[in-house]
Amino acid sequence: MSTTQKSEQPSTPPKINWRTFITLINKAKPSKSMLVIALTFSLISTIVGLFVPLFTKNLVDGFSLDSLESYQIVLLVCVFVAQTVAGGLSIYLLNKFGQQILSGLRDLLWRKLLYLPVSHYDKEETGGLISRVTNDTNVVKQVVSEHMSGFITGIISIVGSIIILFTLDWQMTLMLLIAVPLTLIILMPLGKKMHQISRNMQNETANFTSVLTQVLSEVRLVKSSNAEPIEYVRGKSGIDKLFKLGVREGKIQAFIGPLMGIVIMALMVVIIGYGGLRVSNGSITAGELVAFILYLIQIVMPLGQITSFFTQLQKAIGATERMIDILSQPEEVQDRGSKVPDTDAAIFLKDLNFHYDNGEPILKQVNFSIPSGKVTALVGPSGSGKTSLFSLIERYYEPQEGTITYGQHPIEDFSITSWRSQIGYVSQESPLMSGTIRENITYGLDHEVSDEQLRAVAKMAYADGFIDELPDGFLTEVGERGMKLSGGQRQRIAIARALLRNPRILMLDEATSALDSTSERVVQEALNNLMKGRTTLVIAHRLSTVVDSDQIIFLDKGRITGIGTHEQLVVSHELYREFAEQQLRYQEQFT
Repeated sequence: MSTTQKSEQPSTPPKINWRTFITLINKAKPSKSMLVIALTFSLISTIVGLFVPLFTKNLVDGFSLDSLESYQIVLLVCVFVAQTVAGGLSIYLLNKFGQQILSGLRDLLWRKLLYLPVSHYDKEETGGLISRVTNDTNVVKQVVSEHMSGFITGIISIVGSIIILFTLDWQMTLMLLIAVPLTLIILMPLGKKMHQISRNMQNETANFTSVLTQVLSEVRLVKSSNAEPIEYVRGKSGIDKLFKLGVREGKIQAFIGPLMGIVIMALMVVIIGYGGLRVSNGSITAGELVAFILYLIQIVMPLGQITSFFTQLQKAIGATERMIDILSQPEEVQDRGSKVPDTDAAIFLKDLNFHYDNGEPILKQVNFSIPSGKVTALVGPSGSGKTSLFSLIERYYEPQEGTITYGQHPIEDFSITSWRSQIGYVSQESPLMSGTIRENITYGLDHEVSDEQLRAVAKMAYADGFIDELPDGFLTEVGERGMKLSGGQRQRIAIARALLRNPRILMLDEATSALDSTSERVVQEALNNLMKGRTTLVIAHRLSTVVDSDQIIFLDKGRITGIGTHEQLVVSHELYREFAEQQLRYQEQFT
């Protein structure tokens, strides 16, 4: 997503779509019966509250120590207890209902994010996606659990109070109702402004989360580059934007609060003054005046709740749009297709053309085969399409034209789960997950692995030596992204992981290029164990890896310009010969 697109989003108000909002809520599968019970308790509390002013009126008009009956006191206490219990149960059940929605939406989004294709992450920033799962889901939850009840009971309280007031004194009621539309005329534009600010704040929060995620996940790069001041400025910019939006929100809230106070105070003065006159001339009783004041409070106070509900609802609909956008994205279907045959076969790439979303051609008319049980090396300048070729074979992306077949079968005919289970992948970085060494070696497997199996693959990967020296052995925590281990140690754990999967196809992406000479020798020995009898495709920058390959593919600007053994290409391919000579000079320089 471009920066321009991000800046335009806040200025485009979302269309209020109740159907989409309700559809999203239903996808979370909350208990509808719990919502009904919660709203019922809330309605009971509100309706009981409507009769309290009438009870107070009768109490005031007929109050004397002699007339005060014990049942009246008991009844009043029971009313307050019933209202308190019903209100408390309503709040608890609505909160639980909201937590069900929150949990359900996060579950939906988390699963969706895991099964989205890699191409989706080329267009979306990680921090923005994290914000969708954490912040936006919480906005939807708050509307349902905190604001919806106030909206429904507020409407009932206002309508019920007005009906009762008309039965008490229609003249005073009309005077009272003049203030309601005046208040709404002022509050509605403020509510729209609040919505715009809230939407902007949601977007800025997502951007700020994205910056935090990027910087904190690569904090070593930041420190090694002395980039703390630069990243501080980036983060401070997001903090300042959120601060300004928060202040603007505070200004509106500062206006709404006193405004409601003035309206209530003005109405109180009018009702008490005008009501006092009517009490003095006998038109109404003192109890009715008290009831009017209490009903006034029950009319005005919910107005703030109703305004708040609509503001939060619009925020939630904005969040709903972003979540619906993620949930509507096509995902990888893991189990659609057949199982990969048990027999080993060669891989054939025919007439492959591929480009990313920007349209720049990456691979052009690529044709070659990867013999079964042999080693095929990919060589070529940076940007020639080697890693993209790996991604196509892994089925992270689909080619625009051409086919990849395993034997006679296009790999699209196989289920993604079955196909990827045949592939062992060791990259230059060999990232690890936070957890123990054991958890990283067994990562992704759905069956129990014995200690004997674990030790066997660690030994073949030449990882058992350093693991045994660690205080907790296989239960040693590797830290975030494996940062507590050296590069060579991470590589050997990645090789042990691949060995444990026992893949037929091995893909090595410059697996030793980032290592020192000592680590490289050990890792290369481990790779030799891993490569035995497997169909191997390796991206190589070092001559030692290339020389021993059964076949070398030379890629240049997305096209294959040479295929053969090392000896054949040295004679026939000028660019490969230059590559080999550079590598020889490099080796002589450091030996």
